Amino acid sequence: MAVQLLTPEGMFSPVPYHHVSIGTGTRHVHVAGQIARDAAGRPVATSDLAGQVAHALRSTARGLAGAGATFADVVRLRFFVTHWTPDKYPAFIEGIERVTAELGIPQPLPPVSAIGVDYLFEPDVLVEVEAYAVLD
Repeated sequence: MAVQLLTPEGMFSPVPYHHVSIGTGTRHVHVAGQIARDAAGRPVATSDLAGQVAHALRSTARGLAGAGATFADVVRLRFFVTHWTPDKYPAFIEGIERVTAELGIPQPLPPVSAIGVDYLFEPDVLVEVEAYAVLD
């Protein structure tokens, strides 16, 4: 495996992700920001943060698969969430949990950033996810 996930002693925990990933492969895969749109570009799960997170992760999995990768190869996930407030955390995590087994997402997650933003692609887009993976 090209990716090692770890959380060194003394780092903030518990968190649902590892703080560190080490990629040792030579092929780098970058999946552009995925949002809650179907293959025809139609909105999915409008006004449902958990549903949008789940759909964006499914699209991310398709992008990874297109490069011959899976979530096991991911060294970093970056989420952008509109109008972030702490009360959105349960719905955010629910969206991840909905697809964890289905997509083979490691638990704990690879390093994750959740960044609050004012606005994304279009007004109905609540979340966007980017993935970075390393393959041998």
